[in-house]
Amino acid sequence: DGGRNMSGGASGFLLVPIPECPAFECAPSRDVKIAVLGASGVGKTALVVRFLTKRFIGDYEPNTGALYSRNVSIEGEQISLQVQDTPCVSLQQVDAEGLHCQEQINRSIYWADGYLLVFSITDHSSYRTIQPLYQHIRRIHPSGNIPVTLVGNKNDLLRARQVAAEDGEALAAELGGTYFEASAREDHEGVHVAFLHLCQEVGRTLGGGNGEKRWAGRHLARPKSPNMQELKRRFRQVLSSRGRSASAL
Repeated sequence: DGGRNMSGGASGFLLVPIPECPAFECAPSRDVKIAVLGASGVGKTALVVRFLTKRFIGDYEPNTGALYSRNVSIEGEQISLQVQDTPCVSLQQVDAEGLHCQEQINRSIYWADGYLLVFSITDHSSYRTIQPLYQHIRRIHPSGNIPVTLVGNKNDLLRARQVAAEDGEALAAELGGTYFEASAREDHEGVHVAFLHLCQEVGRTLGGGNGEKRWAGRHLARPKSPNMQELKRRFRQVLSSRGRSASAL
């Protein structure tokens, strides 16, 4: 639920190393690639950071897109998970032919195995972005099953809600996915469940047929990869800015 705070104490903003299994003990059996997509200000980066580190930091520089990697266990299977954060998409990019995304977003869509589509329950325009965004993904991947998970973020701000939970569920059903409400600020468990659900859906999709990756665009070069060094840099930036703000008081 949105009321639980699992982010640690007020001083708990240091990046905690993410333990990885030694390669010789539990080498990942497959790669899973996820793109996180949505409008501006919905909390895409905050959700990614919350999932990877269990921490929440609300202030980020404008997102230019970053790729993060780690090994995770899904139903007892070790996988190499890559999560691509992306710049925002906007309804202003929609014309008679559909949504027109910048090339970096298009490359992420080609590259990914599954998609976490994010809107804010406090911003109805971000919700209205999801349908044209999904149609854009479908144009890039016109055939085959597309694993999609829809996340309504910021459910700790219920008084500011503009999108009903029933609307999120109806849209997810229309897209053939599952709907989760979560709070990057307050609810690590909810964020974790949404990401792992999408990983499971991707695993089932990639496990079909002969186990081969089936979508076009599979062999495109992956997006740029600052990886965990980029995540650490963002933490340092926020800590530095907070320090400057405190000294100015």
